Amino acid sequence: MLKKIAAKVGLSLGVAALVVGGTGGPAAAVEGAGYVGDGYANSGAGVWCAQKLVNDLARKVGQAEIAQDSQWGPQTKAQIVWLQQRLGLKADGIVGPETGNWLLYLGDQYYGGKNGYCYWNLPSDWRLAGMYVPTRLS
Repeated sequence: MLKKIAAKVGLSLGVAALVVGGTGGPAAAVEGAGYVGDGYANSGAGVWCAQKLVNDLARKVGQAEIAQDSQWGPQTKAQIVWLQQRLGLKADGIVGPETGNWLLYLGDQYYGGKNGYCYWNLPSDWRLAGMYVPTRLS
């Protein structure tokens, strides 16, 4: 009987340690949300999210939109480069944490933001909270 109780307590403490250890520490990209672009993910939810959010930003400034087909290609890369150039980021066409931050922060908040679907599918460390954010991209 005592062994069963000790085993349950040990299991509970082990799970608690994993939960605390898994959520602590410095901010990092959302776990499981890899970079998007040439040499990285080239299809799926991450690509769709990049397309959806960059299209939202393009629409706001009269820039042509691209297909939201979940497939990485030259048009998607060009649209990401366009955004990176407008924001003064390294214009490499790769959606890493810095570009992911801006897409999530400036894009459609239903999908972006810190609670939207795309938050879990784009790399981000959510460093923009409290920072100056330009209200216009053009």
